[in-house]
Amino acid sequence: MEFLVAFEVNAPEGTPESEVVEREQAEAAAAGVLVEEGNLVRVWRLTAPGGQSRVLGLYRADARAQLDRLLEALPMYEWMNVTVMPLEPHPNDPGASPATAPADGIQP
Repeated sequence: MEFLVAFEVNAPEGTPESEVVEREQAEAAAAGVLVEEGNLVRVWRLTAPGGQSRVLGLYRADARAQLDRLLEALPMYEWMNVTVMPLEPHPNDPGASPATAPADGIQP
């Protein structure tokens, strides 16, 4: 299964900058492991019109429970507001293999 995960990361007020930097480095290392394991596919930064930034990640997991465990293990998880959106295949997906397309090529 694939999931689009949106993160807002907010360090608690008064957190020492050194701890923020340590967690950011640990987060980058954890993301690298998730990539190697095939669970993290892509990551984007989304900047909203007021300058507020969010992170979007495309994840793969066998089930939502597995994804939840992966996210909860992230070093910055306790600072995150996380929104998970399960993704389902769309019949007009240009990335779908030809074997999954209807024979007549017409999509409903």
